[in-house]
Amino acid sequence: MSTNLKPGDAVVVRNDIPTGHCRTPHYLRGRKGKVLSILGTFPNPEKIAYYQKGEPRVLYEVRFAPEDVWQGYQGSSNDSIVPDIYDHWLEPQNG
Repeated sequence: MSTNLKPGDAVVVRNDIPTGHCRTPHYLRGRKGKVLSILGTFPNPEKIAYYQKGEPRVLYEVRFAPEDVWQGYQGSSNDSIVPDIYDHWLEPQNG
């Protein structure tokens, strides 16, 4: 879990398949992106979905290049994917 990320940091989405409610798109798991902004701290929606107390989690806006997500992507080089992802799904990218 990474709560000390800042805009510009390279990250990778945790490659995990948890059971139950998950807010992180499957197609982004294991993919590399860059933090664009910090959106704030919010209760964890993965816990709230099961009527549990949602511990505070930092929510980040992360940019992904489509060609890094989908093999053979042929769209514009200006395209991007920009989801909001919680800190417990992000790890700093090494290298």
